[in-house]
Amino acid sequence: MALLPFTRPTLDEATIDAVTAVLRSGWLTSGPNVQAFERELSSMLDHRPVRSLNSGTAALEIALDLIGIQPGDEVITTPLSWVATANVIVLAGAKPVFVDVDPVTRNIDLTQIAHAITPRTRAIIAVDLAGLPVDRDALYAVANQYRLRVIEDAAQSFGANWRGRAIGSFGDLVAFSFHANKNITTGEGGCLVLPDATLVPLCEKLRLQGVVRSPDGGMEVDVAGGKFNLTDIAAAIGLGQLPHLAEFTARRRHLAQQYFAQLDASLGFELPIADFTHSNWHMFQLVLPLSRMKISRGEFIARLREREIALGVHYPAIHLFQLYRAMGYHEGQFPHAERIGAGTITLPLFPAMHDEDVTRVCRALHDTLQDALKGIA
Repeated sequence: MALLPFTRPTLDEATIDAVTAVLRSGWLTSGPNVQAFERELSSMLDHRPVRSLNSGTAALEIALDLIGIQPGDEVITTPLSWVATANVIVLAGAKPVFVDVDPVTRNIDLTQIAHAITPRTRAIIAVDLAGLPVDRDALYAVANQYRLRVIEDAAQSFGANWRGRAIGSFGDLVAFSFHANKNITTGEGGCLVLPDATLVPLCEKLRLQGVVRSPDGGMEVDVAGGKFNLTDIAAAIGLGQLPHLAEFTARRRHLAQQYFAQLDASLGFELPIADFTHSNWHMFQLVLPLSRMKISRGEFIARLREREIALGVHYPAIHLFQLYRAMGYHEGQFPHAERIGAGTITLPLFPAMHDEDVTRVCRALHDTLQDALKGIA
């Protein structure tokens, strides 16, 4: 039986042909496909300014620069995310200030943010974990109350919505990722959605070495930018993906519903919140009952692998990494994030999956957990 991966991109022949056309054109880096991709993204997001980038991480880095984050500033965020969310704050010279997650949504607990605010707090980076949007009403209420900027780390939530409005079509700065494991991919890539057009010139300078070119062939540099531009090869993939967004999202929601229907929660799995309105179901994550199991999470994952099923781990609690322990963070500070991070497994979920694949995963999960609870080798 072939290995069932936890994710796999769906690329049609038209997209493959489009990439071939780019390769044959000789224009491989940023060019007409990038411009077309940005126009399509803007059209989907209520015509807000959008600039493509080579990763979602780059989008977060530039967003922090655009709002003027400086050494000594503090940025509030969640400890339960891909480590890039906090790393970009450190790279900006600022301090990441973690707030524990809500145990039900697994997103940052917005009711605890006020307790973390100090005179040095400048912004909040809120993460839509697994594609489930943070409550945007509550997020912007607290941000507005304390006059903080918001960077929405929507790396996982392209195609999700909040109360019927597409994530990215409103709000402050919104960072998306189009990595190969995301719902829509460019292979590697991302974009930053800007709150207004006044930030476009600086954003464009920051993504490509600060360069501004003049009509006479000259150039000027007045800020130190990076090398964050998207290639036309990647943009061609993105242009082929965007028309399938609704289809992909619907399929993911259907598969998630099948998981809920077939998983036996009485065994002790901690299920995600069953949101079929807002979430794009980027990932379907369970939390294992580690305290009752006779084997480790690693052994559990290995046993599923023996049955040709690949599981992911998304994510360990950031503050427990060595880099962040050196900053003074330690175990016990954010108990919900620590428990969820230690026990989470990510199940296979991608549009090309069959319903029968879900049944296969659920059977394997049930058998393996029953053995793990009994201590069967």
